[in-house]
Amino acid sequence: MIKKVLVANRGEIAVRVMRSCREMGILTTAVFSDADRKSLHVRYADEAYHIGPSPSVQSYLNIEKIIEVAKKCGADAIHPGYGFLSENEKFAQRCADEGIIFIGPSPYAISAMGDKITARKHMSKAGVPVVPGTQDKITDDKEAIKIIKEIGLPVMIKASAGGGGKGMRLVRKESEIIAGIRAARSEAASAFGDDAVYIEKYIDSPHHIEFQILADQHGHTIHLFERECSVQRRHQKVIEETPSPLLTPEIREEMGRYAVAAAKAVNYHGAGTIEFIVDDNLNYYFLEMNTRLQVEHPITERVVGVDLVKEQIHIANGEHLKLKQEDLRQFGHAIECRIYAEDTNNNFMPSPGLIRHITEPLGLGVRHDGYVYEGYEIPIYYDPMISKLIVWAQTRGEAIWRMRRALYEYKITGVKTSIKFLERIMDAPAFKSGNYNTHFIQDNMDFLMQDPYCGDRCETLAIIATYIDYLDKLGSEPSAKVSQNGTSRWKERSRQTLRR
Repeated sequence: MIKKVLVANRGEIAVRVMRSCREMGILTTAVFSDADRKSLHVRYADEAYHIGPSPSVQSYLNIEKIIEVAKKCGADAIHPGYGFLSENEKFAQRCADEGIIFIGPSPYAISAMGDKITARKHMSKAGVPVVPGTQDKITDDKEAIKIIKEIGLPVMIKASAGGGGKGMRLVRKESEIIAGIRAARSEAASAFGDDAVYIEKYIDSPHHIEFQILADQHGHTIHLFERECSVQRRHQKVIEETPSPLLTPEIREEMGRYAVAAAKAVNYHGAGTIEFIVDDNLNYYFLEMNTRLQVEHPITERVVGVDLVKEQIHIANGEHLKLKQEDLRQFGHAIECRIYAEDTNNNFMPSPGLIRHITEPLGLGVRHDGYVYEGYEIPIYYDPMISKLIVWAQTRGEAIWRMRRALYEYKITGVKTSIKFLERIMDAPAFKSGNYNTHFIQDNMDFLMQDPYCGDRCETLAIIATYIDYLDKLGSEPSAKVSQNGTSRWKERSRQTLRR
């Protein structure tokens, strides 16, 4: 049995993995960069090791350093979380070479699903529906034009090694084809070090729906139903929910079977996610597979009642899956909101800085996965997501109201956050109806960005906001209570006001 796990990650996912380890009696080791010296995951772990400067390429992506720490602390397994090295087949192989258990799939499965063109070929061979498009890399512009004319516009140009919306270009006109291919290639080379691209038919009004799967090392694979992830901004998920308001029971069952077939096609073991794109007529196509734990995994855990991290550890330990497909049910409805430190009124610019105050929501059916605390300074080096707020209720309507209440209770000062923006989404008629797709945010931007209704309290709230903003600015000044000339800062401030 695994006795000590090194968590090769940071932030909320590192804490979340450590929590499951602690419940299993497994010791944990944290790694941290310069910027994360005071991070919660460092405090929570049984032991912690510094691995380098703040930029992730010099710390959380430094394979040699992480392996060195794992051997030094005696960890017999590494959990990669999501992002960073979680889908790096070289890292998974290196762990195997060093006799360390990688809590994730095999290097072969990561490689097979990491390259989108190879993955499409595997899925076609397994009979899983794929979006019409090319089966090989596009290397010639004339060939690309010919293929696109055969498929029909609009199309998506996609990076073969892509993900997260990078290296993607939508082409609606023939005159845009060459520019689209070159832009996608350039971005793919910059983001992934590989400029290979391929072409897919663009699905209008698409829904992004994914299926969670678990597979042990003995050939037993199950799915844990779907997550609806169509609320996206710039191809990044913002809100997820399960069950999807779009699917019928029959389509859900079909897609679940295909998700299992997709995992089996590459001899997958561990936790993974099969992503589908679905049109308004419920035609669905394989999009890609994420060979790791997903950010949005808690809503599946809440509705199905399974701790996915514990299952990952059992599988990595070589144990048989005890869960059977026929025993699994979706119970109630769950929604997750991603809380970002960003200024939604300033084109969603990241808002790093010192957290001055935080009040986290509580109450029945509320889960909060985070890592920040009062006095913590959010660094500029990493993703601006600071927490995930998950709610559960008996029905979708009740879950929306519960999320609305939880967001109302959630207070953070010192940095800008997306909380108010998420509240507006909960109020949006299109979201409430369940009739939305991946265009939801752009189609409802006027509603989402309008000033919140405050009635007679507007003036009072404005004064409070101004006072909080003033305190923030005051806090960034030297901590001395008197100015250089010996007068108090309050008096100095008053004199400055009178001089104007």
